[in-house]
Amino acid sequence: MTIDVARARRETPGCGHVLHFNNAGAALMPQPVLDATVDYLKLEAEIGGYEAAAREAAAVERVYGAAAELLGCAPDEIAFVETATRAWDMAFYALPFAPGDRMLTARAEYASNVVALLQAARRTGAVVEVIPSDETGQVSVSSLAEMIDERVKLIAITHVPTNGGLVNPAAEIGAIARAAGITYLLDACQSAGQMPIDVGAIGCDILSTASRKYLRGPRGAGMLYIRRELCQRLEPPFLDNHAATWVSPDRYEIRDDARRFENWETNFAGKVGLGVALDYALGWGLGPIWERVQGLAGLLREELTKIPGITVRDLGAEKCGIVTFTVNGVAAGNMQRRLAAQAMNVTVSSVASTRFDMEARELAELVRASLHYYNDEAEIARFCAAVRAVAAS
Repeated sequence: MTIDVARARRETPGCGHVLHFNNAGAALMPQPVLDATVDYLKLEAEIGGYEAAAREAAAVERVYGAAAELLGCAPDEIAFVETATRAWDMAFYALPFAPGDRMLTARAEYASNVVALLQAARRTGAVVEVIPSDETGQVSVSSLAEMIDERVKLIAITHVPTNGGLVNPAAEIGAIARAAGITYLLDACQSAGQMPIDVGAIGCDILSTASRKYLRGPRGAGMLYIRRELCQRLEPPFLDNHAATWVSPDRYEIRDDARRFENWETNFAGKVGLGVALDYALGWGLGPIWERVQGLAGLLREELTKIPGITVRDLGAEKCGIVTFTVNGVAAGNMQRRLAAQAMNVTVSSVASTRFDMEARELAELVRASLHYYNDEAEIARFCAAVRAVAAS
């Protein structure tokens, strides 16, 4: 299969308004996702929120089956959570740690995850350690193997970091974690929807991801995968009457599937929209999506290197749809604003987002362009012309 780019662009209303290279932030929704989300909200307004949920129960439930298809797991291993960060948190804060336990993470780990790791270390006496990167900039699998001992209780890795363009070797990390019996938490918020993901092949115990990014769903929605055997051993950091049932005056029973990590009240319109977004991605095929995204990003890197004053900062043996660069004499925020004035969307990655990595590379900020399959070669040419003009000014 190949991507029908003309159809993808027709079905993406935003393509008529902006050149959108901020898909790792929030991608443009396709028309079917927009329609499903808006129609559900209209139904709530017309007949009531509870009544809409009852009438559209099949659409509400579809997110579990579609997510299972996307990730290669069972529907009962999926929870719908309001954000990828909250999904990550709900699983992480259920894990027990004791003084001296070691939590291993990557040099390019995202700030929200590191903050949680540091908080848990402060509360429990566990320690956070950074796995060295290899010569390509990705997690060094050999260094990780050498760090493993009986005190390592968690390996927490971001699959595709927010900066640097790399894809961490998730399956190789999973093989080490599985052999040692160590819990493996994978942040896939910028890989899900961009590339094929199979949790069985990767070997992760927990995976979190977002709706709004490469899955092209609505904001305020995310997903958690948690392996069934681990799920039933963990008690979420908080419970309500959806996650558990009050069975007698002094006793409750926690449900036995991943929905123990959910809330009773949730974003039903977002849930329906995410289910449609998952089906939309599956309809294109993650293999073809990944092939096109890598091709477009490779072309953008190639063209940017031809522009005087531009330095592409991407790392990794395998690279993704995120392209990061700096411009001599032009602050990243200034470049973003000047591109935005021409209806071109990028974002800025700062040292506060990935401090370990950015400080090691002596970088304060980067311009981040992130492409998806509905972007095209003509947009890359327009974008590079605009960047060239700013760089020369």
